[in-house]
Amino acid sequence: MAVQETASQLSMALKVQEYPTLKVPYETLNKRFRAAQKNIDRETSHVTMVVAELEKTLSSFPVVDSVVSLLDGVVEKLSALKRKAAESIQAEDESAKLCKRRIEHLKEHSSDQPASVNLWKKKRMDRMMVEHLLRCGYYNTAVKLARQSGIESCLEFSLRIQEFIELIRQNKRMDAVRHARKHFSQAEGGQLDEVRQVMGMLAFPSDTHISPYKDLLDPARWKMLIQQFRYDNYRLHQLGNNSVFTITLQAGLSAIKTPQCYKEDGTSKNPDCPVCSKSLNKLAQPLPMAHCANSRLVCKISGEVMNENNPPMMLPNGYVYGYNSLLSIRQDDKVVCPRTKEVFNFSQAEKVYIM
Repeated sequence: MAVQETASQLSMALKVQEYPTLKVPYETLNKRFRAAQKNIDRETSHVTMVVAELEKTLSSFPVVDSVVSLLDGVVEKLSALKRKAAESIQAEDESAKLCKRRIEHLKEHSSDQPASVNLWKKKRMDRMMVEHLLRCGYYNTAVKLARQSGIESCLEFSLRIQEFIELIRQNKRMDAVRHARKHFSQAEGGQLDEVRQVMGMLAFPSDTHISPYKDLLDPARWKMLIQQFRYDNYRLHQLGNNSVFTITLQAGLSAIKTPQCYKEDGTSKNPDCPVCSKSLNKLAQPLPMAHCANSRLVCKISGEVMNENNPPMMLPNGYVYGYNSLLSIRQDDKVVCPRTKEVFNFSQAEKVYIM
Protein backbone atom coordinates (compact mmCIF):
# COMPACT_ATOMS: atom_id res chain seq x y z
CA MET A 1 0.00 0.00 0.00
CA ALA A 2 2.80 2.37 0.90
CA VAL A 3 4.60 1.55 -2.35
CA GLN A 4 1.44 2.29 -4.34
CA GLU A 5 0.97 5.60 -2.56
CA THR A 6 4.59 6.53 -3.23
CA ALA A 7 4.24 5.69 -6.93
CA SER A 8 1.00 7.65 -7.12
CA GLN A 9 2.59 10.66 -5.45
CA LEU A 10 5.57 10.50 -7.82
CA SER A 11 3.26 10.30 -10.81
CA MET A 12 1.33 13.35 -9.60
CA ALA A 13 4.57 15.26 -8.98
CA LEU A 14 5.71 14.49 -12.53
CA LYS A 15 2.43 15.77 -13.95
CA VAL A 16 2.80 19.04 -12.06
CA GLN A 17 6.53 19.64 -12.45
CA GLU A 18 7.06 18.22 -15.95
CA TYR A 19 4.08 19.87 -17.65
CA PRO A 20 6.30 22.30 -19.63
CA THR A 21 8.60 19.42 -20.61
CA LEU A 22 5.88 17.96 -22.84
CA LYS A 23 3.94 21.17 -23.50
CA VAL A 24 6.78 22.89 -25.37
CA PRO A 25 7.51 20.19 -28.02
CA TYR A 26 3.79 19.48 -28.43
CA GLU A 27 3.02 23.12 -29.18
CA THR A 28 5.98 23.24 -31.57
CA LEU A 29 4.72 20.13 -33.38
CA ASN A 30 1.21 21.58 -33.55
CA LYS A 31 2.53 24.87 -34.94
CA ARG A 32 4.67 23.14 -37.57
CA PHE A 33 1.76 20.93 -38.59
CA ARG A 34 -0.48 23.94 -39.22
CA ALA A 35 2.31 25.73 -41.11
CA ALA A 36 2.95 22.63 -43.23
CA GLN A 37 -0.73 22.30 -44.03
CA LYS A 38 -0.88 25.92 -45.22
CA ASN A 39 2.29 25.56 -47.33
CA ILE A 40 1.15 22.34 -48.99
CA ASP A 41 -2.35 23.72 -49.68
CA ARG A 42 -0.84 26.83 -51.25
CA GLU A 43 1.59 24.89 -53.44
CA THR A 44 -1.15 22.43 -54.42
CA SER A 45 -3.35 25.30 -55.58
CA HIS A 46 -0.45 26.60 -57.69
CA VAL A 47 -0.05 23.18 -59.32
CA THR A 48 -3.79 22.96 -59.95
CA MET A 49 -3.78 26.37 -61.64
CA VAL A 50 -0.92 25.58 -64.04
CA VAL A 51 -2.39 22.15 -64.88
CA ALA A 52 -5.75 23.76 -65.62
CA GLU A 53 -4.02 26.30 -67.84
CA LEU A 54 -2.16 23.49 -69.63
CA GLU A 55 -5.39 21.56 -70.26
CA LYS A 56 -7.06 24.68 -71.57
CA THR A 57 -4.16 25.33 -73.95
CA LEU A 58 -4.10 21.72 -75.23
CA SER A 59 -7.77 21.90 -76.14
CA SER A 60 -7.13 24.71 -78.66
CA PHE A 61 -4.37 23.08 -80.79
CA PRO A 62 -1.42 25.16 -79.47
CA VAL A 63 2.08 25.45 -80.85
CA VAL A 64 4.79 23.23 -79.41
CA ASP A 65 6.74 26.05 -77.76
CA SER A 66 3.78 27.18 -75.67
CA VAL A 67 3.10 23.61 -74.52
CA VAL A 68 6.75 23.13 -73.56
CA SER A 69 6.67 26.40 -71.61
CA LEU A 70 3.53 25.31 -69.75
CA LEU A 71 5.03 21.88 -69.03
CA ASP A 72 8.11 23.57 -67.60
CA GLY A 73 5.80 25.58 -65.36
CA VAL A 74 4.05 22.41 -64.18
CA VAL A 75 7.40 20.75 -63.42
CA GLU A 76 8.55 23.85 -61.53
CA LYS A 77 5.39 23.95 -59.42
CA LEU A 78 5.55 20.21 -58.73
CA SER A 79 9.19 20.57 -57.67
CA ALA A 80 8.25 23.40 -55.33
CA LEU A 81 5.43 21.28 -53.88
CA LYS A 82 7.80 18.35 -53.38
CA ARG A 83 10.41 20.58 -51.71
CA LYS A 84 7.87 22.21 -49.38
CA ALA A 85 6.38 18.82 -48.48
CA ALA A 86 9.80 17.35 -47.72
CA GLU A 87 10.79 20.35 -45.58
CA SER A 88 7.49 20.24 -43.69
CA ILE A 89 7.69 16.49 -43.09
CA GLN A 90 11.27 16.82 -41.83
CA ALA A 91 10.30 19.63 -39.43
CA GLU A 92 7.29 17.68 -38.13
CA ASP A 93 9.38 14.53 -37.81
CA GLU A 94 11.96 16.37 -35.68
CA SER A 95 9.23 17.71 -33.37
CA ALA A 96 7.56 14.29 -33.13
CA LYS A 97 10.88 12.63 -32.28
CA LEU A 98 11.49 15.25 -29.59
CA CYS A 99 8.05 14.55 -28.07
CA LYS A 100 8.73 10.82 -28.18
CA ARG A 101 12.18 11.23 -26.62
CA ARG A 102 10.81 13.30 -23.74
CA ILE A 103 7.92 10.89 -23.14
CA GLU A 104 10.33 7.95 -23.06
CA HIS A 105 12.53 9.90 -20.65
CA LEU A 106 9.63 10.49 -18.25
CA LYS A 107 8.46 6.87 -18.53
CA GLU A 108 11.81 5.67 -17.19
CA HIS A 109 10.76 6.64 -13.64
CA SER A 110 8.51 3.54 -13.52
CA SER A 111 11.30 1.10 -14.42
CA ASP A 112 11.69 -2.06 -12.33
CA GLN A 113 15.47 -1.75 -12.42
CA PRO A 114 16.88 0.39 -9.54
CA ALA A 115 19.95 1.26 -11.62
CA SER A 116 17.77 2.63 -14.43
CA VAL A 117 15.71 4.67 -11.98
CA ASN A 118 18.85 6.15 -10.42
CA LEU A 119 20.21 7.03 -13.86
CA TRP A 120 16.89 8.68 -14.74
CA LYS A 121 16.94 10.70 -11.52
CA LYS A 122 20.46 11.94 -12.30
CA LYS A 123 19.52 12.92 -15.85
CA ARG A 124 16.39 14.69 -14.60
CA MET A 125 18.38 16.60 -11.99
CA ASP A 126 20.92 17.61 -14.66
CA ARG A 127 18.09 18.90 -16.85
CA MET A 128 16.56 20.86 -13.97
CA MET A 129 19.96 22.33 -13.12
CA VAL A 130 20.59 23.37 -16.74
CA GLU A 131 17.24 25.17 -16.84
CA HIS A 132 17.96 26.87 -13.51
CA LEU A 133 21.46 27.96 -14.59
CA LEU A 134 20.09 29.44 -17.82
CA ARG A 135 17.52 31.44 -15.87
CA CYS A 136 20.23 32.78 -13.57
CA GLY A 137 22.47 33.82 -16.47
CA TYR A 138 25.22 31.19 -16.07
CA TYR A 139 25.13 30.28 -19.75
CA ASN A 140 28.63 28.82 -20.10
CA THR A 141 28.12 26.59 -17.08
CA ALA A 142 24.71 25.50 -18.39
CA VAL A 143 26.14 24.67 -21.82
CA LYS A 144 28.97 22.61 -20.30
CA LEU A 145 26.56 20.70 -18.06
CA ALA A 146 24.16 20.14 -20.96
CA ARG A 147 26.96 18.78 -23.15
CA GLN A 148 28.25 16.47 -20.44
CA SER A 149 24.73 15.20 -19.74
CA GLY A 150 23.63 14.96 -23.38
CA ILE A 151 20.74 17.43 -22.95
CA GLU A 152 22.00 20.38 -25.03
CA SER A 153 19.43 23.13 -25.60
CA CYS A 154 18.41 24.74 -28.96
CA LEU A 155 19.24 28.17 -30.37
CA GLU A 156 17.05 31.24 -30.03
CA PHE A 157 15.42 33.17 -32.86
CA SER A 158 16.47 36.46 -31.25
CA LEU A 159 20.12 35.40 -31.45
CA ARG A 160 19.70 34.82 -35.20
CA ILE A 161 18.38 38.38 -35.46
CA GLN A 162 21.45 39.63 -33.61
CA GLU A 163 23.73 37.66 -35.95
CA PHE A 164 22.04 39.44 -38.88
CA ILE A 165 22.59 42.81 -37.18
CA GLU A 166 26.26 42.03 -36.59
CA LEU A 167 26.70 41.20 -40.29
CA ILE A 168 25.14 44.56 -41.19
CA ARG A 169 27.44 46.29 -38.70
CA GLN A 170 30.43 44.72 -40.51
CA ASN A 171 29.00 45.73 -43.95
CA LYS A 172 28.70 42.06 -44.97
CA ARG A 173 25.33 42.63 -46.63
CA MET A 174 25.33 39.65 -48.98
CA ASP A 175 26.18 37.40 -46.05
CA ALA A 176 23.31 39.02 -44.15
CA VAL A 177 20.90 38.27 -47.03
CA ARG A 178 22.00 34.63 -47.14
CA HIS A 179 21.66 34.44 -43.36
CA ALA A 180 18.10 35.82 -43.59
CA ARG A 181 17.11 33.35 -46.31
CA LYS A 182 18.42 30.46 -44.26
CA HIS A 183 16.99 31.33 -40.85
CA PHE A 184 14.03 33.70 -41.38
CA SER A 185 12.09 31.96 -44.17
CA GLN A 186 9.73 30.26 -41.69
CA ALA A 187 9.12 33.34 -39.52
CA GLU A 188 5.50 34.06 -38.60
CA GLY A 189 3.49 36.52 -36.53
CA GLY A 190 5.55 38.77 -34.31
CA GLN A 191 8.77 37.22 -35.56
CA LEU A 192 7.85 38.19 -39.12
CA ASP A 193 7.34 41.82 -38.05
CA GLU A 194 10.78 41.83 -36.44
CA VAL A 195 12.34 40.32 -39.56
CA ARG A 196 10.74 43.01 -41.71
CA GLN A 197 12.15 45.69 -39.45
CA VAL A 198 15.72 44.39 -39.47
CA MET A 199 15.61 43.75 -43.24
CA GLY A 200 15.15 47.51 -43.65
CA MET A 201 18.70 47.89 -42.35
CA LEU A 202 19.96 46.73 -45.75
CA ALA A 203 19.01 50.13 -47.18
CA PHE A 204 20.93 52.18 -44.59
CA PRO A 205 24.63 52.53 -43.68
CA SER A 206 25.89 50.89 -40.49
CA ASP A 207 26.44 54.31 -38.87
CA THR A 208 22.89 55.57 -39.53
CA HIS A 209 21.19 57.87 -37.03
CA ILE A 210 17.70 57.01 -38.21
CA SER A 211 15.47 55.29 -35.68
CA PRO A 212 14.77 52.39 -35.17
CA TYR A 213 17.87 51.18 -37.05
CA LYS A 214 20.17 53.20 -34.79
CA ASP A 215 18.73 51.40 -31.75
CA LEU A 216 19.13 48.01 -33.41
CA LEU A 217 22.82 48.71 -34.05
CA ASP A 218 23.40 49.84 -30.47
CA PRO A 219 25.76 47.37 -28.66
CA ALA A 220 23.56 47.78 -25.57
CA ARG A 221 21.02 45.61 -27.40
CA TRP A 222 22.90 42.56 -26.08
CA LYS A 223 21.69 43.38 -22.56
CA MET A 224 18.13 43.54 -23.82
CA LEU A 225 18.60 40.17 -25.50
CA ILE A 226 19.64 38.65 -22.18
CA GLN A 227 16.36 39.76 -20.63
CA GLN A 228 14.43 38.71 -23.72
CA PHE A 229 16.08 35.30 -23.56
CA ARG A 230 14.84 34.89 -20.00
CA TYR A 231 11.36 36.38 -19.95
CA ASP A 232 10.09 36.04 -23.54
CA ASN A 233 10.92 32.35 -23.59
CA TYR A 234 9.14 31.83 -20.26
CA ARG A 235 6.01 33.36 -21.78
CA LEU A 236 6.43 31.65 -25.17
CA HIS A 237 6.95 28.20 -23.64
CA GLN A 238 4.41 28.73 -20.83
CA LEU A 239 7.01 28.24 -18.12
CA GLY A 240 6.71 29.56 -14.58
CA ASN A 241 8.76 32.41 -13.18
CA ASN A 242 10.77 29.95 -11.09
CA SER A 243 12.63 26.89 -12.27
CA VAL A 244 11.59 23.39 -11.18
CA PHE A 245 14.80 23.24 -9.13
CA THR A 246 13.84 26.42 -7.24
CA ILE A 247 10.28 25.19 -6.65
CA THR A 248 11.55 21.85 -5.34
CA LEU A 249 14.13 23.54 -3.11
CA GLN A 250 11.61 26.01 -1.70
CA ALA A 251 9.12 23.22 -1.00
CA GLY A 252 11.79 21.38 1.00
CA LEU A 253 12.81 24.52 2.91
CA SER A 254 9.20 25.34 3.75
CA ALA A 255 8.70 21.83 5.13
CA ILE A 256 11.40 22.35 7.79
CA LYS A 257 11.17 26.11 8.39
CA THR A 258 10.36 27.18 11.97
CA PRO A 259 10.32 30.54 13.82
CA GLN A 260 13.52 29.48 15.60
CA CYS A 261 15.38 29.78 12.30
CA TYR A 262 14.91 33.57 12.36
CA LYS A 263 15.68 34.51 15.97
CA GLU A 264 17.81 37.66 15.96
CA ASP A 265 20.14 36.49 18.72
CA GLY A 266 21.09 33.44 16.67
CA THR A 267 21.35 31.21 19.74
CA SER A 268 18.38 29.07 18.73
CA LYS A 269 19.70 28.22 15.27
CA ASN A 270 20.58 24.62 14.52
CA PRO A 271 23.86 24.11 12.61
CA ASP A 272 22.36 21.02 10.95
CA CYS A 273 19.26 22.89 9.73
CA PRO A 274 19.42 24.02 6.06
CA VAL A 275 17.10 26.97 6.76
CA CYS A 276 19.39 28.23 9.53
CA SER A 277 22.37 28.32 7.15
CA LYS A 278 23.36 31.71 5.72
CA SER A 279 23.10 30.55 2.11
CA LEU A 280 19.48 29.41 2.35
CA ASN A 281 18.10 31.52 5.21
CA LYS A 282 17.29 34.50 2.98
CA LEU A 283 15.79 32.33 0.25
CA ALA A 284 13.39 30.72 2.74
CA GLN A 285 12.37 34.02 4.37
CA PRO A 286 9.22 34.67 2.26
CA LEU A 287 8.13 31.03 2.47
CA PRO A 288 5.44 29.81 4.91
CA MET A 289 6.34 27.99 8.10
CA ALA A 290 6.23 24.22 8.27
CA HIS A 291 2.81 22.77 9.04
CA CYS A 292 3.22 20.49 12.05
CA ALA A 293 0.08 18.84 13.45
CA ASN A 294 2.15 17.24 16.23
CA SER A 295 5.08 19.21 17.62
CA ARG A 296 8.31 17.60 18.77
CA LEU A 297 10.63 19.15 21.32
CA VAL A 298 14.33 18.74 20.56
CA CYS A 299 16.99 19.29 23.18
CA LYS A 300 19.38 22.13 22.37
CA ILE A 301 22.32 20.35 23.99
CA SER A 302 22.09 16.83 22.59
CA GLY A 303 19.71 17.21 19.65
CA GLU A 304 17.63 14.32 21.02
CA VAL A 305 13.84 14.36 21.08
CA MET A 306 12.36 15.15 24.49
CA ASN A 307 9.67 12.61 25.39
CA GLU A 308 8.66 10.33 28.24
CA ASN A 309 12.13 8.73 28.23
CA ASN A 310 13.86 12.11 28.13
CA PRO A 311 11.36 14.54 29.71
CA PRO A 312 11.78 18.29 29.13
CA MET A 313 13.15 20.15 32.17
CA MET A 314 12.92 23.93 32.60
CA LEU A 315 15.61 25.88 34.45
CA PRO A 316 14.69 28.97 36.54
CA ASN A 317 15.74 31.25 33.64
CA GLY A 318 13.04 29.71 31.41
CA TYR A 319 15.21 27.64 29.08
CA VAL A 320 14.20 24.01 28.54
CA TYR A 321 16.56 21.06 28.08
CA GLY A 322 16.25 17.29 28.09
CA TYR A 323 16.61 15.47 31.39
CA ASN A 324 19.39 13.25 30.03
CA SER A 325 21.36 16.29 28.86
CA LEU A 326 21.13 17.97 32.28
CA LEU A 327 22.39 14.76 33.86
CA SER A 328 25.35 14.70 31.48
CA ILE A 329 26.42 18.28 32.31
CA ARG A 330 25.69 18.12 36.05
CA GLN A 331 28.70 18.71 38.29
CA ASP A 332 28.45 18.76 42.07
CA ASP A 333 24.66 18.79 41.74
CA LYS A 334 24.84 22.01 39.72
CA VAL A 335 24.20 22.71 36.04
CA VAL A 336 25.35 25.60 33.85
CA CYS A 337 22.88 26.92 31.26
CA PRO A 338 24.66 26.70 27.86
CA ARG A 339 22.95 29.87 26.67
CA THR A 340 23.18 32.30 29.59
CA LYS A 341 26.05 30.62 31.51
CA GLU A 342 23.98 30.93 34.71
CA VAL A 343 24.53 28.30 37.40
CA PHE A 344 21.58 26.52 39.05
CA ASN A 345 21.06 23.62 41.39
CA PHE A 346 19.95 20.49 39.61
CA SER A 347 16.94 20.27 41.92
CA GLN A 348 15.73 23.68 40.65
CA ALA A 349 14.95 22.19 37.24
CA GLU A 350 11.22 21.54 36.88
CA LYS A 351 9.51 19.05 34.60
CA VAL A 352 7.50 20.60 31.77
CA TYR A 353 4.08 19.22 30.84
CA ILE A 354 2.65 19.93 27.40
CA MET A 355 -1.10 19.83 26.92
